[in-house]
Amino acid sequence: MTLRATSTETGVRIDDPPVTHGQVARTLGPLVRMLVDDAPVSFEFWDGSTFGPNRAIANIRLRSKDALRRLFWSPGELGIARAFVSGEVIIDGDLIETLRALRSGGKNIRQGLAVVPRIAASAARLGVIGRPLPAPIEEIKPRGIRHSLTRDAKVVGHHYDVGNDFYRLVLGPSLTYSCAYFTDPNDSLTEAQESKYDLVCRKLGLHERTEMRLLDVGCGWGSMALHAASRYRARVVGVTISKEQFKTATERVKEAGLSDRVEIRLEDYRQLAGERFDAISSIGMFEHVGKSRIGDYFATLSSLLSPKGRLLNHAISSVGGSKLGRRSFMYRYVFPDGELLDVGETVLAMEAVGFEVRDVESLREHYALTLRQWVANLEEHWDDAVKLVGVGRARVWLLYMAGSVVGFEDGGLGIHQVLGVLPESDGTSGMPRTRNKWLTT
Repeated sequence: MTLRATSTETGVRIDDPPVTHGQVARTLGPLVRMLVDDAPVSFEFWDGSTFGPNRAIANIRLRSKDALRRLFWSPGELGIARAFVSGEVIIDGDLIETLRALRSGGKNIRQGLAVVPRIAASAARLGVIGRPLPAPIEEIKPRGIRHSLTRDAKVVGHHYDVGNDFYRLVLGPSLTYSCAYFTDPNDSLTEAQESKYDLVCRKLGLHERTEMRLLDVGCGWGSMALHAASRYRARVVGVTISKEQFKTATERVKEAGLSDRVEIRLEDYRQLAGERFDAISSIGMFEHVGKSRIGDYFATLSSLLSPKGRLLNHAISSVGGSKLGRRSFMYRYVFPDGELLDVGETVLAMEAVGFEVRDVESLREHYALTLRQWVANLEEHWDDAVKLVGVGRARVWLLYMAGSVVGFEDGGLGIHQVLGVLPESDGTSGMPRTRNKWLTT
């Protein structure tokens, strides 16, 4: 089929003959510069030609014509992500700093899309227009009712059931997939994760008396449950809907000799009923709940608490809230159905079901430090990671974690611990008058 259309943007007919070898940079360079503006990065194209400033912090290689084809059929973020995941685009240089430069020096998506007609014309001249390429196998498009038990189990499995050995490699010995708490800049990642769990335990009052019953919602690989049981003699029920996490958490409890104090269940928090707990921790799972269900979420958790019971909700946040677009990289590859809420909405939703909010703490800079260490772990053990999950999935995790570093460092993303209590009818809360009670070890 012959395409006959004229780009009024460029004056180049789409049926013009392809350019010859070595001219790709001359054709695409000006368009690339319009997209990335003054970002200090250079580009190398599949014919060996280059474009960019003399002093670049990184070089972005388009290894084949397929990279441009991806962008032609899926303009914007999704096309770029597919090209990166499939290895058609390689970034030589510090990925975090490259993404920061592109974010600060580049156009936003809406402005960038204005260049698409020119890219289309150039793609035709370069002879790269063909049928759309299949999406990388790491991509997912969830089916079914959003946030139903079945669909939530599927999307959680997509992210967490990629292999516990891979997560051990990235997360380190603590096997903790949430923001650490660096009380000292020189703390190791393991020390900082222990400090985070200790902070949570003390905010929940587990140090005030032994034998307290704790529910850990979205318990991951059991690290919070193990910490609370071993350090504070708590009796813990941890729930997860990830089969891989359930398996490993159960094994870790047994190995630690804490089976009499910790029970790990493969269960959704919505299936809990008729039980009572003195405290509830929810660390890094709230992002999966969704704005439409936060009322039910907090109502369910409050129904499980005894009078004067406390809830610690630890979650990534976004000013004004942020629902992942269906054609975004994060939605298709990382957190399908994920949704970030404004911390103000979280506070209001907790108050609506009877919680008295007693403390709100931001850990934004701590998460940037945590993610930097995860990125370093993945890069250091790259070959092992590829053997475990494949190069495509390893590239997904590298891109998402590096991008998240930039988001937390520039304030585009936040993370908050919100502590609430259910007072008795006379207002008695059992809360300490100052934070010193949980900041003092």
